[in-house]
Amino acid sequence: MNAPVKSELDPVPRTVRSAVAAERLPALVVDRDAVDANAADMLRRAGGTPIRVASKSLRIPGLISYILSKPGFQGVLAYTLAEALMLYAEGVSDDILVAYPTADDAAVAELSADAGARAAIAIMVDSAEQLPALARHASDEAPLRVCLDVDASWKPVPGVHIGTLRSPTHSPRQAADLARAVDSTPGLRVIGVMMYEGHIAGLGDAGTGPRGVAIRLMQKLSRKELAKRRAKVVAAVEAAVGKLELVNGGGTGSLESTCAESAVTEAAAGSGFVGPTLFDNYRAFTPTPASWFLLPVVRRPNKDTVTVAGGGRIASGPAGTDRLPSPSFPSGLSYAPDEGPGEVQTPLTGDAARTLHIGDPVWFRHVKAGETAEHANVAIVVADGAIIDRWDTYRGKGLIYS
Repeated sequence: MNAPVKSELDPVPRTVRSAVAAERLPALVVDRDAVDANAADMLRRAGGTPIRVASKSLRIPGLISYILSKPGFQGVLAYTLAEALMLYAEGVSDDILVAYPTADDAAVAELSADAGARAAIAIMVDSAEQLPALARHASDEAPLRVCLDVDASWKPVPGVHIGTLRSPTHSPRQAADLARAVDSTPGLRVIGVMMYEGHIAGLGDAGTGPRGVAIRLMQKLSRKELAKRRAKVVAAVEAAVGKLELVNGGGTGSLESTCAESAVTEAAAGSGFVGPTLFDNYRAFTPTPASWFLLPVVRRPNKDTVTVAGGGRIASGPAGTDRLPSPSFPSGLSYAPDEGPGEVQTPLTGDAARTLHIGDPVWFRHVKAGETAEHANVAIVVADGAIIDRWDTYRGKGLIYS
């Protein structure tokens, strides 16, 4: 269970630490200067293609609004329809694409009843099976805007599936059939296609061993196949239902290759703004850490160990030590082998533990960007070495995200 910090990848600027030194713990801290640097680098990597902000990776409306105020960022990629309605109602964006299909009947009814929301929000489908539930609330006089989620995974031979298990719609013909099914359903209208290449965008390629070599080869072959198929999917859908408003693809880890495709009109990205540890292992870019959660030291079991309150913020995904948050400051702390990060306490060992006192903060980075906001009502925002704002998280606004 030992998980020593990678100090070269986990800096916490002294000015940020000083700015929040008197804050009550636990706390969530965002370094806006680092967000600015990451945003600029993402625009460089996108090469002029607009970036839609993936709100799932932030979950802080003030941060989403701040990024959208920058040129080059356009619209929100939301997770739930309820979230999209909240962001629209609060004026965060009037261009929101819901990335996942919804079974929230009440939210669909709310969307259908609001002309402004209908114009601002597009919902996602990947199967004709989802259409009747949407059509119950829609009409030709007040149509719902619909985007098609087409599977971007790589299937090099029958029976082999490399990528996330998302949409059952994979081929250009299947996409065209789904588009026709949507457009033939009263009250529904196709406006776009989304294809998310999670096996490229969300899988680090910087490993030096056999696994790293295999990942790079897989991604090279998959990118080539996907670029050809995505273009054919778009052509087939447009032949079936007419010109599309948007073709969305990619993620933080694949901005270069996704945005190089002529069929793509926009990329989606979110994690890259705050640089969680999941993105420490990419060859093409290195985000600057911009978000931490702070836990207070409350015990000292022995001279080489301190215990912080809480800490069990395990990232989603396959269970393993790579899902554990990383103690960033002070450097050199490791999890106790028999405990790890716990719900109510987390022992940390190492020479650095001797320098800590009761009440001191330990700074952690989460593996995934947005999930840490589920544990805080407010994010403390630091810029130029001072606290400049406090932004409510989704939790602070009462939105149940999961």
